[in-house]
Amino acid sequence: MFYVYVIKSLKNNRNYIGQTNNLKKRIEERNSGQSKYTSLTRPFKLIHSEEFDNRTDAVRRELFLKSGQGREWIKKNFG
Repeated sequence: MFYVYVIKSLKNNRNYIGQTNNLKKRIEERNSGQSKYTSLTRPFKLIHSEEFDNRTDAVRRELFLKSGQGREWIKKNFG
């Protein structure tokens, strides 16, 4: 399984969007500071995730959520 996720920084209130094959591990990595990109904006709260059978579909959805239309969808549904 592959997952697309949206996490919200509790420090700066920004959303971060990604995809992974191990959601629990990825959230733990983000919250422990193992990612240079997000280490200064932790802690994070998972606000949305979706499950996919293959990486291709997950990447496609991730790219949509990172688009203007996708960010508007996130804002509308999750604040």
